[in-house]
Amino acid sequence: MPKFDFEIVGKIGSMALINREDNDIDYNIFSRVGRQLRPGIIWVSSGAVEIGRVDYIKRSGRPLIGDSEDVKTDYAAQGQAILMQEYRRFVPSQYSVRQLLVEHTHFNDEEKREHIKRFLQRCAAQNAIPIVNYNDPVSSEENRKWELDALREKSGHVVECIDNDETASVICTLVHSTYLIILTSVDGIYRDAADPATLVDAVEGKDAEEVLQGIEELQRSCVGTSREGSNGARAKLDFIKEPVRQGTTVIIANGKSKLSDAIEGKCRRTIFRVR
Repeated sequence: MPKFDFEIVGKIGSMALINREDNDIDYNIFSRVGRQLRPGIIWVSSGAVEIGRVDYIKRSGRPLIGDSEDVKTDYAAQGQAILMQEYRRFVPSQYSVRQLLVEHTHFNDEEKREHIKRFLQRCAAQNAIPIVNYNDPVSSEENRKWELDALREKSGHVVECIDNDETASVICTLVHSTYLIILTSVDGIYRDAADPATLVDAVEGKDAEEVLQGIEELQRSCVGTSREGSNGARAKLDFIKEPVRQGTTVIIANGKSKLSDAIEGKCRRTIFRVR
């Protein structure tokens, strides 16, 4: 049996934190998630850019204009403060909340990976909940691509971590957690994103290799994305392969679901596991 050092690495996507009808932060989601967080859970949260955009428009009455990279940086810097404020507001007061901002360079360097791992272990021991996000404000896309290309020439495979699904999966592998739970704006993985009836309930097997074969088969049948500009199901399925190899149970569910319900199968979700 594999030994697991953490119970849950969880991740929530940007659009799960936004009320689309009101184009505003969904405080109910923050409240629901925050109350469930406890030591032993590592929480990866997207949302800084989108929340910063919503907040800026609310305050100024108009969106930012200019270079797209500069706009993304400015929104992210504004949104990070709000993101942490909302988690601190709803996480039970007896627990500390700590922010960890990461970049791709941190996971492509052995010493930096080990430093992050020790920090996360200390959080669990010190009754603290780490909130992790990619550090968008400090790196332009052009510079990031140059750094990643240089790393590929040096070592071949690299961790990009531009997508927080990948960040969560890499952290899950780093700390070896029992569950990786990815919360999105939809109920799980669909064979056709436009057809809710095609939700896949489970991808299971007698061992990790059989589950991986099921994932690859599912990737071939998945079409479309849940929203414009998203990487879609295929990318998510790529990112979860390494956690599955190490024996982690992966669950993809709606951001409105309780973590316990997702684990126990009391809500619609897609689960990937060795039976």
